[in-house]
Amino acid sequence: MKRKYIYALSAVLLWGAVGCNKPKDFGGTNLDPSAVNVPLVNALLTNAENAVTSYASTGTTAISGAQYSQYFSETQYTTASLYAIPQNDFTGAYSGVLFDLQTIINTPTATKSQKAVAKILQQYVFWVLTDSWGDIPYSDALKGVEVITPKYDKQEDIYKGILATLASASAELDNSGITGDIIYSGSIAKWKLAANSLRMLVSIQLSKKVPASSGYAATDFKAAMSAGYINSNADNFAVTYPGGIYKSRWWSLYDGRKDYGESEIMTETLKDLNDARIVSYGGASEAAGNTETSDIGVPYGYTRAVTTTFTDANPKWARVLRGSFRLENGVVNIITAAEVNLAIAEAVNIGWVAGSAQDFYNAGITLSHAQFNVTVPANYLTAGAGSLTGLTGQDALDRITLQRWIASYPDGHMGWNIWRKSTPVALVPATPTVAYGVPALLPAPNATNTSKQIVRRFTYAVSEATNNGVNNAEAVKRIPANTRPAVAAGTDSQDARVWWDQN
Repeated sequence: MKRKYIYALSAVLLWGAVGCNKPKDFGGTNLDPSAVNVPLVNALLTNAENAVTSYASTGTTAISGAQYSQYFSETQYTTASLYAIPQNDFTGAYSGVLFDLQTIINTPTATKSQKAVAKILQQYVFWVLTDSWGDIPYSDALKGVEVITPKYDKQEDIYKGILATLASASAELDNSGITGDIIYSGSIAKWKLAANSLRMLVSIQLSKKVPASSGYAATDFKAAMSAGYINSNADNFAVTYPGGIYKSRWWSLYDGRKDYGESEIMTETLKDLNDARIVSYGGASEAAGNTETSDIGVPYGYTRAVTTTFTDANPKWARVLRGSFRLENGVVNIITAAEVNLAIAEAVNIGWVAGSAQDFYNAGITLSHAQFNVTVPANYLTAGAGSLTGLTGQDALDRITLQRWIASYPDGHMGWNIWRKSTPVALVPATPTVAYGVPALLPAPNATNTSKQIVRRFTYAVSEATNNGVNNAEAVKRIPANTRPAVAAGTDSQDARVWWDQN
């Protein structure tokens, strides 16, 4: 069996101890795989929850998204930020975290709630993957030897499947118990909030493609919102790491390396807004725990020579997050109360739900500041470039979008999603020397790709054509043409758009 389609088959790394429910219980048990006949669903869940955080922090999809959305600038090896085709593939997700979660779902002795949590986590991973590549294996995936070469589902069908599964999984959560849960320690109520919040974020991503207030995206958003959502930082969908053997992924970002910095566009945006989060978003040192802040953003999209000249001249260039937010026992957020409230503000603005867009907007910004241990500056919410007061229509939407982009930092998947949705084809300039979108991003000045434009999607790995050729070819055939930049139909290109981005 080739590595591949181990979309379905995988050796399982059990990360965490039997029966662990809290981060302090990570690890501590030596397991003899030859002696395990029944999957240890508690250890599998712990392992999977740890793996899921990579998709919102330092995994390859998140890091690439953070560069394309200009959260991060590369400081050493400036290739990805110059839009060289990355060697990203999704095989590891299927053979790793998705397989572990499917094992829980397939285990007869797993509780109903244990299986429901596994389904919720799966949908989050599938969401990140489809947003990154477009069409991917979904309905045929994880079926073991029955389906070794799964078809690629259309992204619209994947989105519908994700929304339906989140709704049903939330309904399946009961008092049967969850073990190995390092996110919510088995709290059914909080898992319901997480499932609903994820459903809301998935739905709002379709606001340009399925905009009608009577459409399925709006309907799902309203239903999830009505069922209850994350509205407190205490309920954020996150993993707090214990440190020691199990360190936060943000700590690991600078473990013997310093490859990324906070981008200049982020630091300048925060300066222009007089935004207090600037003291938390960038640190002057890669040392974990260092409390010195930095607002010296690293210019984006230049060659290694230009970039290292800048960092050498500015040794306190802004690292991603201040050191006190990169502790070994730090937090990796997956979905936050701030993100959900700002998504509701957008939903109100476009007529999906009733309410005051300004109230949800203000709540989202306030929650985001609190998340980063700062206070909203006086008049920030009532006057100036941070305020929604007096704005309506597209002007209000642009302001909300900017705050969504700021609040989701440093989650690259979210940043890239938010920016791409703000840039329909009609707004893309004919030449790559003009900034566009919300925020207005200038393509990398030293870009090495043919179009010189910001990347819209990942291309499929060569291994997909080799190992699942027929289905991969069918997926490529469905990729539509793009006009700016020009891409012929049926071309597996970084300049092509995923389904929801075709507007």
